[in-house]
Amino acid sequence: MGLLITILTFLVVVVLFLGIWVFAGGEGAQEQVRKRMSAVHKAERRGEVNVNLALVRDELMSGVPWLHRLMLRWSWSSKLQDYLVQAGMTARPGKIVLMSFILAVGGLLGASYFFPHFYTALPFALVGAIPITVVVFKRRRRLRRFEEIFPEALDLLGRAVRAGHAFTTGLEMIAKECAEPLAGEFRTAFEEQNFGLPLRDALLNLTERVPIVDVRFFVTALMIQKETGGNLAEILDGLARVIRDRFRIYRDVQVRTAQGRLTAGILICLPIAMLGILGLLNPHYVGVLFTDPAGPKLLIAAAVLQVIGSAILWKIIHFEV
Repeated sequence: MGLLITILTFLVVVVLFLGIWVFAGGEGAQEQVRKRMSAVHKAERRGEVNVNLALVRDELMSGVPWLHRLMLRWSWSSKLQDYLVQAGMTARPGKIVLMSFILAVGGLLGASYFFPHFYTALPFALVGAIPITVVVFKRRRRLRRFEEIFPEALDLLGRAVRAGHAFTTGLEMIAKECAEPLAGEFRTAFEEQNFGLPLRDALLNLTERVPIVDVRFFVTALMIQKETGGNLAEILDGLARVIRDRFRIYRDVQVRTAQGRLTAGILICLPIAMLGILGLLNPHYVGVLFTDPAGPKLLIAAAVLQVIGSAILWKIIHFEV
């Protein structure tokens, strides 16, 4: 009976979540305008646009009014919104927050039936971190892909400048010829300056959407060249060469640290795997951790130490190139 109540509670919560999802899912006909005008809004916040922009403040955190007002009070909401843009996702931050909340509550309710103590069921609420983890993973993969093909865009832009084309025409050529996500970001930059935003602001917005060092070098080199002059094609060729050399060094580091990364993965997964295997082979031996009053405290301490050790190992085997 208790299991049935737990399942029904979980299903009711899921249905409510789906209803809110559908209600908040409509982006509206002005979504494209909102995305373009957000660039102007960013330029205004830097103090570089002196126009009345009262009509462009339509960046909702959620389609649900009360959730939108609540998230405006949280400083990390704008950070989550930037992560979604950098990950190439169209979902609003409110959807991610709602999904995380429902998964956390569902995991806690489901685990509370099998584990009598609250401390033992509490770790299952961590499933609520899955949506945030997906956003972080997609953001990292997209930025890494952008960084890999970025030298191709610099080569194309350099050839366009040598051929006598304007710099903005080179941006349009990158948007048409290169692969995603690079083409989409440069298309946005080209459309922003074509929409009337100064080229400097469009490039600064590019550095905010793609927060990697190479893009900052690219924009800085362009601004310096615009103020002091020089051969833009040679600057772009040199920057592309530096980026390719850095990626060559990065791959060499990845090869040389492969054994250490494999060892770290084994050490991180070994305690969890051994607990599961012992629980299957000898449930009474492991069951003491869940039945004895001191068991949950030991499990929580072990989990904390495991997280600390994993973070230290991750820091050791990862290098910034």
